[in-house]
Amino acid sequence: MSLPPLVEPAAELTVDEIRRYSRHLIIPDVGVTGQKRLKNSRVLCVGAGGLGAPALMYLAAAGVGTLGIVDFDAVDESNLQRQVIHGQSDIGRPKTESAAATIREINPYVNVVIHDTALDRENVREIFSQYDLIVDGTDNFATRYLVNDAAVLLGKPYVWGSIYRFDGQASVFWAEHGPCYRCLYPEPPPPGMVPSCAEGGVLGVLCASVGSIQVTEAIKLLTGIGEPLVGRLTVYDALEMSYRTIKVRKDPNCVLCGENPTVTDLLEDYDDFCGAVSDEAAQAVVDSTITVTELADWQRSGKDFLLVDVREPAEYEIVRIPGSVLIPKGQILSGEALASLPQDKQIVLHCKSGARSAEALAALKAAGFRDAVHVHGGVLAWIKQIDPSLPSY
Repeated sequence: MSLPPLVEPAAELTVDEIRRYSRHLIIPDVGVTGQKRLKNSRVLCVGAGGLGAPALMYLAAAGVGTLGIVDFDAVDESNLQRQVIHGQSDIGRPKTESAAATIREINPYVNVVIHDTALDRENVREIFSQYDLIVDGTDNFATRYLVNDAAVLLGKPYVWGSIYRFDGQASVFWAEHGPCYRCLYPEPPPPGMVPSCAEGGVLGVLCASVGSIQVTEAIKLLTGIGEPLVGRLTVYDALEMSYRTIKVRKDPNCVLCGENPTVTDLLEDYDDFCGAVSDEAAQAVVDSTITVTELADWQRSGKDFLLVDVREPAEYEIVRIPGSVLIPKGQILSGEALASLPQDKQIVLHCKSGARSAEALAALKAAGFRDAVHVHGGVLAWIKQIDPSLPSY
């Protein structure tokens, strides 16, 4: 369905702006009026990472008058494979500052507003209220639900995107005209069920594909052209080079935007709602966690134990803790690997950062391996504290 323009046109375009945006101006559906609407619009991008990078760059190039960036992270070398708004010289720099510098180079007529902070229930209303449209480039479920809930409560539309390995999804959520994110995903997945990009990886160029869809939808909403993805989900498979569109209907029983909502304010704790680890894993790590320093001491002293890496084979090929054996978490959770584990020595589990090994530890505890422990911080902590010569990822 077509929707009215989200913003009113600016008073005028300067001569320089007419030259810059001429290829937009000669499109009948955009024209001078559409470009004036873009100039007068205020768009917030949540995240300056994989999706935020191309989204911010194309929003700037398109002539969006005010671009807000909210992010609290710093540029890491592993970001550069996909986060093209940042460069080698930006490593260690706040992503908001790096992104703002690139935007100003792309288009000096854009007003860039930096929010160098983590988005939370205390600041989200104040930040969102400054903008006409939200572009969600987050990579975790807690922030996705926070963005959705705040947008619904404030009556703001937002463009959502998601990426993983070779697959991407995008949609527009606007409770006033269609479903919200909770209509599509009423509950977050169980902890550990859906790997993050940091765990499973993502094809760098996939970010550009999905990010460009998000910007296209943003331009359509701001200018009132075409049919935005309200009530529709676009699913992209890069390996097959295929796009599918799935209808998403507003759920009359949605706890947030349904006929009788039970969620009428922001949740107290979105991390708790989504759960980084399961309750079983949280309980298992109590008194069953060691540090990488303790692990190194155990190895030097000759302590007899089995060090099990529960990551995936591709991760094991990149870097490993010396002496570890690979048994992916899935084989432990399914019970497939339990028979091969020794009963006569202590088992020490580790993963990349600690979440997956906590889930595996819970499974071992339930299977009777009472002496099993896991390594806090995983291989990343080992690299940082024990052997910085190893590659990180």
